[in-house]
Amino acid sequence: MTEPVQTPQSAFKPRIFSGIQPSGGLTLGNYLGALKRFVEKQEEGIETIYCLVDMHAITVWQDPAKLRHATREGAAAFIAAGIDPARSILFNQCQVSAHAELGWIFNCVARMGWMSRMTQFKDKAGKNSENVSLGLFAYPALMAADILAYHATMVPVGEDQKQHLELTRDIAIKFNNDYGVNFFPVVEPIIEGAATRVMSLRDGTKKMSKSDPSDQSRINFTDDADAIAAKIRKAKTDPEPLPDSLDGLKDRPEAKNLVNIYAALANTTTEAVITEFAGAQFGTFKPRLAELAVSVLSPITTEMNRLMQDPAEIDRILGEGADRAEAIARPIVDQVYEITGMVRSRR
Repeated sequence: MTEPVQTPQSAFKPRIFSGIQPSGGLTLGNYLGALKRFVEKQEEGIETIYCLVDMHAITVWQDPAKLRHATREGAAAFIAAGIDPARSILFNQCQVSAHAELGWIFNCVARMGWMSRMTQFKDKAGKNSENVSLGLFAYPALMAADILAYHATMVPVGEDQKQHLELTRDIAIKFNNDYGVNFFPVVEPIIEGAATRVMSLRDGTKKMSKSDPSDQSRINFTDDADAIAAKIRKAKTDPEPLPDSLDGLKDRPEAKNLVNIYAALANTTTEAVITEFAGAQFGTFKPRLAELAVSVLSPITTEMNRLMQDPAEIDRILGEGADRAEAIARPIVDQVYEITGMVRSRR
């Protein structure tokens, strides 16, 4: 048996992992909360691994043809937003079996009590918890496997995923303690930026979501310039002008959301936006926001549509990314089998 690797936490190579579910209908929230930040991390020179987590997507029913389309569309969105497949690793989850293998081991490390406290499961299952899939309950263990199969040290997440990342940390610590090793890093969340959680244009207390019945609640990647401008113009606000300090946005969720979106799109701070627009009515602010949103999103949508004309090329890029991901994950998962006492022949 190979001796387990004992690696000081400070010695793990800096590596970022993150992903999005290819469940279709990408929105402004996906861009500001994920894709834009992924591109920024790529530019920092840290090794970046980005994944379309298609195995997570099937925790709820997915039409197979739509899932294939959504996976390719998600990859096209990554690339159109600025992810360079030569500089970052871009792939879809199911092509690297290490995710499922390590996910099972982590199912045996995680505790039922940990899983039952996950608020996203409660939100998604609601009163129907007895009839949802086991995968929906257990998928935080697979999310931990996604991250730890690469010994990732940092994960860009939104506020709504922070609890799952804390579970990943718990799983890593318990595995290390159970087996007397220092094998998995204790990953750090990266929660930064002005709009890490983009809210609905119709209700500033709810997250922007493709599942919202109202198309007016979100800006889709497929919206043209006129549609984007119209949705921002009709976005819910209040009758008060913009304040001269951030404190003035308290108890004004719709106003705060639009200011956050402007800051994120303009690569500036919310303080700077408030300074620029202090005292302005939304009749002044919204057209400026619409112009900014169109200038940022339209080129991405155009490029994404171009890429989607060649699905074979997208599949090639995902396949090459999967090969590179496999080269990192396979030795790590093989070592996990050694640590846990699994007998495996070397054929």
